[in-house]
Amino acid sequence: MATTTTAAIPQPEVRRPNRITLLLRYLRRNSSLGFGIILALMLIGFTAYGMATIDTQDAYPLAAKTKQPPSLEYPFGTDFFGRNLYAAMVVGMWQTALIGVLAGAIGTMVGIILGFTSAYFGGVVDGGIKGICQILTPIPVFLIQVVIAGSLDKRDVTIFTMAFIVVLLAWMGPTLVIRSQVLSMKERQFVSVAKLSGVGDMGIIFKEIMPNLLPFIAAAFVGQVFAAVFASFYLAVLGLGPLREPLLGNIIWGAQSQGAFFNGWWWWPIIPALFMIAILGALALINMGLDELANPRVRRSE
Repeated sequence: MATTTTAAIPQPEVRRPNRITLLLRYLRRNSSLGFGIILALMLIGFTAYGMATIDTQDAYPLAAKTKQPPSLEYPFGTDFFGRNLYAAMVVGMWQTALIGVLAGAIGTMVGIILGFTSAYFGGVVDGGIKGICQILTPIPVFLIQVVIAGSLDKRDVTIFTMAFIVVLLAWMGPTLVIRSQVLSMKERQFVSVAKLSGVGDMGIIFKEIMPNLLPFIAAAFVGQVFAAVFASFYLAVLGLGPLREPLLGNIIWGAQSQGAFFNGWWWWPIIPALFMIAILGALALINMGLDELANPRVRRSE
């Protein structure tokens, strides 16, 4: 009786996509995050190119002909004070971004420290931090910021002063959010296993809990940057910012004070308003995308 042998059929090798491919696929699914990053990169590119090609002094008064409409010489026109609005947009963009990043980073860092301390160690510390946050949270932040900014001498107001004013009441939200996440995380099984293995408190915080909260921390940071940029914008629109600096809100305040629309200088307030919408839109889209990444209930699978 003849025996037959069956040759093993070679299986095709399955090649896993690299990290860049996986990232692009995720950004295609998470359209909010993808569009937000693209818009933010465009704004960064505009600012970087402008800073490399313009004279920053053109962003300040008496640097150009006054009240010139958009043209080849002045792409965004000039204002009543003789500022080249193209240069003002470039300089004002990075100044606005600096305020947002500084205030957002400080507020998020304070929120991380207080949130972890409150949730992980509990007891009287938790009660005190939680109580302070619950007392301060209902206070209208806008009014407090206006009162503080309005009480300062205009000559003392700088970019860093505005960042400090914005961050004074900006840490309660991140504190409460991170506290709630740590309370949930520290009851997980992997934390119990780490404790039984002899891992200390700092090791559990930084090696076990912190890595799992990075998406929440990133979302909190972007949310704080959004709030800081918006706060610096409305304070400047009210004339409470460093008036000589070409912040986007300052340019709109100048346009309001000189009756730009009534005098036909339509480009003066519209251009900074469009740039501010683009900045806030990019931050809002990125925040929405990070919220999807951090929240398993809304996270989409491939």
